[in-house]
Amino acid sequence: MLDTQQYQGILIAIDGSESSENALNKAIKIAERNHAELIIAHVFDVNSYALGMIDTAGINTLDATGIDVDKERMQKLLEEYKLKAKEHGIEKVQAIMAQGTPKITLAEGISKDYQVDLIVVGQTGMNAVERWMMGSVSEYIIRNAPCDVLVVRNKKQDKEVEND
Repeated sequence: MLDTQQYQGILIAIDGSESSENALNKAIKIAERNHAELIIAHVFDVNSYALGMIDTAGINTLDATGIDVDKERMQKLLEEYKLKAKEHGIEKVQAIMAQGTPKITLAEGISKDYQVDLIVVGQTGMNAVERWMMGSVSEYIIRNAPCDVLVVRNKKQDKEVEND
C-alpha cells in the first residue's frame, strides 16, 4: 500500500506574479484532494519600497500613495483567490495580508501561527533578478519552514530561459 501524506493546513504564498498564480492553482488541487484548510497569504514588504525595488506602473515607490495602491491591489487579489478556492469546493479558506520580510514571515511566522503542514510557493516572484534563478524567498522557506514545502515551477519562464 502506498503511504501518502494527508495535509490538513496548506499555506499558499502569493505576490501577484504568474508563478504565484500557478502555485495557487496547484495548492487548490491539493487542498481539494486532502479536504484541507487553505490559507492564502501575501506578505507586504514595506522595506522593498524604501529600497526602490518595486515599481507600480510609474508610481513613485517611495510615495505612500504607491504603497496604498499596491496594498489595495493585493487585498483585491487575495479576495479573488479566496473566492476561486471556494468555487472549487474548498470549505475552509482564509485570505491574510501580513507585513514583514516575506521569507521570514512565511517560513517562521504564518506557517507556525496557523500550524500548516504544507507551504506552496512559486519558483520565482516579481523581482526581475529572481527570474534567472530560484527565488531567494522560495529558497529560504525550503531551508527554514517547519513543514513540507512544494515549489511550483513556472514552465513558461523555464522555456524562456532555455530559448535565450
